[in-house]
Amino acid sequence: MIRFSPDAPLRFGLLLAALVTVSCASAPEHPYADMETAYQERVVIQQGDGITVSAAVPSAEETKQLFKLNLYKYGIQPVWLNIRNERNDRVTFLPVGLDPQYYSPLAAANVRLRADRAVAPRSLLNQFFIDQSIELSLMPGDEVKGFIFTELDEGTKAFNVDVAWEGDFKTFTFFIPVPGLAIDHYEVDWENIYPPEEVVELGDEKLIEKLESFACCVTNKSGSDTGDPLNLVIIGEPLDVYVAFIRAGWDETEIVTKASAWKTMRSFFSGGEYRYSPVSSLYVFERPQDVAFQKARDNIHERNHLRLWMTPARYQGVPVWIGQISRDIGVRFTRKTITTHKIDPDVDETREYLLEDLAYSQALFRLGYVKGVGPVSPDSPRGNLTGDPWFTDGYRLVLWVTSEPTPISDVTALPWRNPYID
Repeated sequence: MIRFSPDAPLRFGLLLAALVTVSCASAPEHPYADMETAYQERVVIQQGDGITVSAAVPSAEETKQLFKLNLYKYGIQPVWLNIRNERNDRVTFLPVGLDPQYYSPLAAANVRLRADRAVAPRSLLNQFFIDQSIELSLMPGDEVKGFIFTELDEGTKAFNVDVAWEGDFKTFTFFIPVPGLAIDHYEVDWENIYPPEEVVELGDEKLIEKLESFACCVTNKSGSDTGDPLNLVIIGEPLDVYVAFIRAGWDETEIVTKASAWKTMRSFFSGGEYRYSPVSSLYVFERPQDVAFQKARDNIHERNHLRLWMTPARYQGVPVWIGQISRDIGVRFTRKTITTHKIDPDVDETREYLLEDLAYSQALFRLGYVKGVGPVSPDSPRGNLTGDPWFTDGYRLVLWVTSEPTPISDVTALPWRNPYID
């Protein structure tokens, strides 16, 4: 979970700065390869209050090239930072704000219990990791750069860079895609999903009518059978949707490839976590989902997941998405997608979970309800495409998402339908 307001007193940052002694550059005679690789081409820069922060995240392959250790294998991901202080104050970078579970340089260097003498003696390896770490304290006019060794997040890396000075601090929030996973939405051309003549602009008076006119449920590829209810509407630009869910701790989803199939199979038998596990294709508008997100527990068998389809509707120029959300409570084999998940029949519970999750994560600014599939009783449930039963009050939750942090106290509930009163 990303923090948006660091609560650690400034003295902790100053204490850390006093205790950690690092240097910024390795000696020219160091046996390792040049540290400049492709990740430098993906640098993201942010500025504010006299501080400039540049950040990038090397991929698994780039990390192996940089450090001659497969750090991703051990759950360690380096984040490269360049911080420039143009203030008149001494400032301190607070690494706990980036990752409360970050690794020290020597902890990362010694992730393997024995030295790899084919690369370098252990003492040289240790010094190399120390040399590539970043200083924490910056005097006026200083610029520092180096790596922080964090817990692994494949797909998109979301993190804060907190910089503090006497009496104040500044938080920079980054969302950086990391090459390596075949994420489902990376290749979607959002601007051209629909030709211009199919796009429908909606005002307030037509919005509810349009949202209630969408299909009740997902279908199979041929459209001959219906499945899970379409119980979710999201309103937001693609970037807003992307940032909102990543901020709330949801993970992106890989497409089905040989690599993802192998990881799914391995997780199935081990019971381990696979945060980016593929989801099966369900259909709306005669196409599979445009994007899927999931939030897993500590194993592949249990997760919340949702699928979204961009509709041809626009509300005040902003895209409208129809979606389906449910909670997985088990898993079993299938021939097509290796495994499929058994869902919690109470799909409304997961719908309401998403509402609270996005609100608490400051990724939501407005909500409402409209009619959807209609009431389905627990005594007479309907079934999805794999035979799992589900029931619902029949409403769709409508959420306006934002990429700008919005306090939960500022979220507006529209006086539309109310599943708890109607």
